Amino acid sequence: MPLQENMLNAPHVVLIPSAGMGHLTPFSRLAASLSSLCKVSMVSISPTVSSAESRHLSDMFSAYPDIDPIHFQLPHYDLSDHPDTDPFLLRWEMIGRSASEILNHITKSTIPVSALVIDIPIAAKFLPLAKSLGIPCYLMFISTAAMLSFLAYFPTYCDLKTTPGLGNVDIPGLRTVPAASIPGALHDPKHLFTQLFIENGRMLLKFDSVFVNTFESFEKDSLAALREGRVQPGFPPVIAVGPLMPLKMPISGTSEVFPWLDKQSANSVVYVNFGNRTAMSKDQIQALGFGLETSGCRFLWVVKTAVVDAQDVVELDELLGEGFFERVEDRAIVTKSWVDQDEVLRHKAVGGFLSHSGSNSVIEAAMHGVRMLAWPMGGDQRINAVPVVKSRLGMWPENWSWQGDEKIVTGEEIAEKVKEMMADEGLMVTAHSVGEEARRAAAPGGTSYEGLLEFVQKLKELANS
Repeated sequence: MPLQENMLNAPHVVLIPSAGMGHLTPFSRLAASLSSLCKVSMVSISPTVSSAESRHLSDMFSAYPDIDPIHFQLPHYDLSDHPDTDPFLLRWEMIGRSASEILNHITKSTIPVSALVIDIPIAAKFLPLAKSLGIPCYLMFISTAAMLSFLAYFPTYCDLKTTPGLGNVDIPGLRTVPAASIPGALHDPKHLFTQLFIENGRMLLKFDSVFVNTFESFEKDSLAALREGRVQPGFPPVIAVGPLMPLKMPISGTSEVFPWLDKQSANSVVYVNFGNRTAMSKDQIQALGFGLETSGCRFLWVVKTAVVDAQDVVELDELLGEGFFERVEDRAIVTKSWVDQDEVLRHKAVGGFLSHSGSNSVIEAAMHGVRMLAWPMGGDQRINAVPVVKSRLGMWPENWSWQGDEKIVTGEEIAEKVKEMMADEGLMVTAHSVGEEARRAAAPGGTSYEGLLEFVQKLKELANS
């Protein structure tokens, strides 16, 4: 739908995401939410790492013509000095190296820019250049407020520590993050992720404001500590904008999933998905399969064996063993195809979510009030699991395996916890309450909705000052 006449003089916000569906999804949702309030453009950087990203961008720009694409072709960089590094991490580095060219392309290819909204992995490269152009800069932090508080304090922790290695991190005025919950790469000071993490963490104080895809009641302690300057004095205003509403686009996932869900009883199905970038070992996948089978629960399981989708070539029959599908065919769907997670979680049949606690998964489970069994696998996921437990959205077996562990969580352990989650009616009630609070926050008049309105109003005032 074309912009209404009263939008002709509206502020123009340009969003600059990095790479990975975990980043593109909330950026796209933020763009869609803002498109009804102001003029919005979003930078589309190619080539993408995965086909899922490319498909998502194409579908979004087609479904939301009010979001203006700014296409940029990323040049080739020699990154041979970072062998065996996550391909998404390498793409962040490449985008950062092209910051000057991307900003030049933005300023030349579109109408004057009122504000930039920048993704955290590329913040340190873009912010100084954008500030030199006099453009207001906002950060979109795609993880939880709990993780934002850790990122905000971690550079100071590194400056103050006097011994090698990482210990527990005591975030002032908030909580202690155990060393075992710190993202694995950060234990290596020479790792590219560590370098980017600290560099971007130091840049936080220089943003005009920080958007977080969370909501007030879900993470009130972390939000308060950040806003009051207890984590870092002089921290910029923090605007909770979650849960950001899913895009309204044609569903192109597996055709058999929803007809099957429609036949299941309310709250009877366990949805199992570990995100777009979590690939389990063959032994752990088989143990998970045994656990789901022996739990006796109905389940929808999205299996992933490789970080990049094009490399996910293992056949499910070969992976899960002879007879598995015959034994579970009446009560399960197992697929390697993409599914629309939001549509799955909103379905009345889904009563539990076994998840890696990626930030998008946490906020989507919260939005739909679906109880969680958190199994963090790496990165920010153990820190994200803290508000899951604190809010009583879900449970977390903290002794389960973590990034770099060789330990296999047994099928018996998995079956026990799946059954416990699905039998816990009290957890179902509290999760439902979290969902009601999430929807109130995002609705007109809610705290997150009003936060976006205030952002746009501030840009209007700046333009007129």
